[in-house]
Amino acid sequence: MELVVGIAAVQLARTLGMRVIGTASTEQGLQAIRDQGAHLAVNHKTEGYLKEIANASINNEGIDLILEMLANVNLNADLQLLKSCVGRVVVIGNRGTVDINPRLLMAKETSICGVTLFSSSEDEFEMINAYLQQGLKYGYLTPLLGRIYPLEDAAQAQTDVISNNGTYGRLTLRI
Repeated sequence: MELVVGIAAVQLARTLGMRVIGTASTEQGLQAIRDQGAHLAVNHKTEGYLKEIANASINNEGIDLILEMLANVNLNADLQLLKSCVGRVVVIGNRGTVDINPRLLMAKETSICGVTLFSSSEDEFEMINAYLQQGLKYGYLTPLLGRIYPLEDAAQAQTDVISNNGTYGRLTLRI
């Protein structure tokens, strides 16, 4: 499930001319990130991956923006990667409590914010939908289809989404 969010983010960032560093934990996920145009794909399960990301930042100054999909695991490490004065972490996903060192924010004057679609206004939903529809129409957004389940396997699809056990791309129910 998280890969889908990441793939959309890679596609949107590339459309906006951003330099993109993506992470995944499987070769299939890393290849998907590369296929979508990321400048660098890093396995976040390998030792030293944070140093690899830091070294890949422009002029080794740090990362401007991190879209964090598992804050309870990664947030403290993310703070170490941020670029001074402009670095931001946007928390999209979280599955537990988070312990961070606030000095990492203070020293670089960076910030963290959380977002959720549930708090979006009707106008924001309409704007998001219009942008996504344009992206699909003009091809700068392309869904990455993973497994397609027959409707009678909906329970298994839900289990696979929750466990994120080897899921890849958009999990789809066929009616």
